[in-house]
Amino acid sequence: MNERQLTMMRMLDPGRSFTARELAERFDVSVRTIQRDLDKLQELGYPLYSEPGRYGGYRVLPNRIMPPLQLNENEALGLYLIMNTFQQIPDLPFGQIRSFLAENYFTELPASTREKIRRVEKKVVFKASSVNRESKWTTVILEAALEQRELKLTYESAKGISKRSVFPIGLYFDQSWYMPAFYREKVLLFRVDRIISAEWGENQKDDLPTLIDWLAFPENREEVKVVLSFTDEGERRAKADPFYQDVKDRRWEGGVPLEELDFTATGLLSYGPHVKVEEPKSLETKLKMLYQKALDQYD
Repeated sequence: MNERQLTMMRMLDPGRSFTARELAERFDVSVRTIQRDLDKLQELGYPLYSEPGRYGGYRVLPNRIMPPLQLNENEALGLYLIMNTFQQIPDLPFGQIRSFLAENYFTELPASTREKIRRVEKKVVFKASSVNRESKWTTVILEAALEQRELKLTYESAKGISKRSVFPIGLYFDQSWYMPAFYREKVLLFRVDRIISAEWGENQKDDLPTLIDWLAFPENREEVKVVLSFTDEGERRAKADPFYQDVKDRRWEGGVPLEELDFTATGLLSYGPHVKVEEPKSLETKLKMLYQKALDQYD
């Protein structure tokens, strides 16, 4: 594939018609040369549709093949490691193609680069410290957010299982996947791993905030002040925990949404004797109950 053909792949958009003469004038070559280029792209699988007639031409179909990246060896190695890193994130949207993409990318690399990657893979390991349950709804949610479409959920919350119709504004990952979504005149935050089922509805809403805007100014949720004291070992662990990494002088203070107290108590179990709940009393009680349930198993 020559440079002109690569440039053509980058500039041609799905749905837009063009003629061989327009491309010939753009690249200052003959119409016959352009037609050979287009034939070559079609042979490689690029989805071009030919429209006959006086006003006909060519059109690029949806799901076109993207042009190949032109990278040096270090860039190619870095991209492969990035793809392997993403494989550690559970339920990544469109994640079903992750291993396929990495494998196909790998096989197209020169033999010397593939050998270097094999050596690097024995020296570098990525481990995601995720605490979430498995979910399969991230792709459906992201597509609904892109199309600003209604999403009909069966959702499990602390109050039980319910049916809800929401309008997702996006997804973000912080140990688990979260979906801010418009529901009953305000934006609420939903845990994706608590979604039992999800399907598109018929309605659309085009005045939603962007995810970036919402993250900068999130909707207020009722919060309670949480104060934790850690041992030296607990502080060391907390500094590696995204929830408590700003611990200072063995003490952590912050606001926790009221509906997330159960989740918070469960997470604190992993610290064992290295953390103590100073407040609120309700969180202390929840943690004690969890410890008691654990002890009851050995009676």
